[in-house]
Amino acid sequence: MIELVPLDAIPEAMVEALLDRAFGRDRHGRTAYRIREGVDAIPALSFAARFADGRLAGTIQCWPVALACDGSGTVPMVMVGPVAVDPEWQQEGIGRMLMAEMLRSADAAGMPALMLIGDPEYYGRFFGFTADRTARWRLPGPVERHRLLARGASVPDCAGMLGPDLRKAA
Repeated sequence: MIELVPLDAIPEAMVEALLDRAFGRDRHGRTAYRIREGVDAIPALSFAARFADGRLAGTIQCWPVALACDGSGTVPMVMVGPVAVDPEWQQEGIGRMLMAEMLRSADAAGMPALMLIGDPEYYGRFFGFTADRTARWRLPGPVERHRLLARGASVPDCAGMLGPDLRKAA
């Protein structure tokens, strides 16, 4: 039996160990980490999936980011990810469960624009993310353009630089 709990109920060392198992210890150099550098995860949108015995099966974190549109202001968004599932438990629906809970919470909180870097077939098919408006976004590192996805009525369709929403910095 798996239960979803707020991520801040899980010791940070357990979360980091899971992320290392899911993505490798070199994960900190990835572009996604640079996009959200200097801000804390959004507690209301970050969850853990754990077994009754306390073992951590998966996590999802969300971050305040913003797109600084060239010449036309800044649009706040929520960056989804990482969505991490312990390799032993992948393909069991845990990631989908975490995404569904996050989306319910984001909708309830009125979060109109979400973005992520991920598999377009999976995140498009199950959760409605597309690359339709992200082609002109610039990032602080390399990205496979087809994996830069967004969802929501307020996703900007402008050229601009994506980075942390420093107005939300701790």
